[in-house]
Amino acid sequence: MAGFLARRLLNYVVLVAVAASLAYLLAAGALDPRSNYADRTPKPPPAVVDAQLTALNLNDKTPLLQRYATWASGVLHGDFGKTVTGSPVNEDLKRRMGVTFRLVILGLLFGSLLGVLLGAYAAVRQYGWFDRLSTGLSFVVLAVPVVVLANMLILAGTWANDNVFGRQVLLVSGEYSDGLQTGFWGHVLDRLQHLVLPTISLSVGLIAVFSRYQRNMMLDVLGADFVRTARAKGLSRRKALTRHALRTALIPVATYFAFTFGSLLTGATFTEKIFGWHGLGEQLINSIFTNDVNTVAAISFLAAVAVLCAALASDLVHAALDPRVRA
Repeated sequence: MAGFLARRLLNYVVLVAVAASLAYLLAAGALDPRSNYADRTPKPPPAVVDAQLTALNLNDKTPLLQRYATWASGVLHGDFGKTVTGSPVNEDLKRRMGVTFRLVILGLLFGSLLGVLLGAYAAVRQYGWFDRLSTGLSFVVLAVPVVVLANMLILAGTWANDNVFGRQVLLVSGEYSDGLQTGFWGHVLDRLQHLVLPTISLSVGLIAVFSRYQRNMMLDVLGADFVRTARAKGLSRRKALTRHALRTALIPVATYFAFTFGSLLTGATFTEKIFGWHGLGEQLINSIFTNDVNTVAAISFLAAVAVLCAALASDLVHAALDPRVRA
């Protein structure tokens, strides 16, 4: 098993290096940091603009491969360079990483766990009312874009605060309330209130996807010989389904887990922007508009590393479920 994981990790490291390099080359080739100086009054002399861009490793007159070599050398030492304003990229990303990954990991855990449970139960109750209801709701959710879903949740949360709770329980903007003086547990509760709606926004789509996928995988193994053999040996139906059928059906779902993490990061970009969370997604959009090549490349690198970690976790779950991998 150790050899298997080592080989997978080596492959992932190579893929991250390739993905990060392509992201930088695309950003450096497509974005135009020089245009940020065009609308300034008075307009700075070209020599001053060239000197400033060269200091930031953003000068388009410098060969692209040379700029890439400078950027890659800094990344190897943990330095992602400077933004278009001259501030270090690292300082801003340290805070934003915690914001994004806290939101994404919670959405992934709730979405995958609830999706697997609902899908497995729908398969066991095939063509029953729960199966039909979950199928219909899943298709409705999958047809609704994340942007629309997030705004619907804001409207629903505002309505619930006014008509159900009678006070502000579901907070719809920001990560926390400024100037709150309620002690440690008050701050924890405040952050949880801000987390509810964004987490639901990310989780609902995953629940729909995982439930459909898990249902199909579960149906494939319900009539398998090993399940009938377990029942013939005296195992109860519930134990046969949980110990044998569900465990086998989880193997392809564990593989799918890593791929959903990348799509969840994309969904988090819109969720952060709508709910006013100052994370990596919001900064990625802002950096594209300001032609901030180094920040765009740094966020792409962090996203690639996050997907690598998710893929490695998927491999660990796969190895835990399938004894053939451990052998």
